Amino acid sequence: MNPRRRLLLVSVAVLAIAWAVALGGFLWSRAAKVTPERIAAYLRSLDWKSLSPDQRAAAIRKLADWLNTLSPEDRRKARMDPRFRDLFRDFSMEDKEAFLELAIPTGLNQMLAAFEQMPEEKRRRAIGESIRRLREARERGEGMEGAGGLGGPGGPGGPPDVSPELQEKVVKMGLKSFYENSSADLKVEVSPLLEEIQRSMENGRIFRPRRGGGRE
Repeated sequence: MNPRRRLLLVSVAVLAIAWAVALGGFLWSRAAKVTPERIAAYLRSLDWKSLSPDQRAAAIRKLADWLNTLSPEDRRKARMDPRFRDLFRDFSMEDKEAFLELAIPTGLNQMLAAFEQMPEEKRRRAIGESIRRLREARERGEGMEGAGGLGGPGGPGGPPDVSPELQEKVVKMGLKSFYENSSADLKVEVSPLLEEIQRSMENGRIFRPRRGGGRE
């Protein structure tokens, strides 16, 4: 074979292999990427009551690890899935405590401390506006199947599962004191609200001027 032609064929073959490897890597990366939809599929695959204690511990760790890789927006979408609500109904107290310890969002402790320093009225507004945003997200159908998930019962538009009495308790005590002295059940109940408040504080929404003048 002509040396030039042989070189051309070898070059084409090498290029084809390189493209195949790159395409394979891209497809593998896309398949391995954690998304709210992938978490929903994983939750569907779990028959919690049939799992052994070791299998439950592994499933909790996997779920927490996946949640911790998501952006705040995708994390909220995943947590609003009704399958989360159903799963927590089957959790034992130990399961809930393990999940809360592993799945705590980065920076949540700093947010709790910062919230503690805010004036009472600003705390009240931050809680009220965060609940409103959670309600609007449900109305937009951001949770899987458009249903209310953890932190809110019922279908789309259902109010967050945080009573006015509980909201006022959080305002008076501050989030840090409230969270540290709450049971695992109560922490599960308010965790979507805490994450929404954290999102607002991180993007500065809480501190922006009110419409019509003044600061929040």
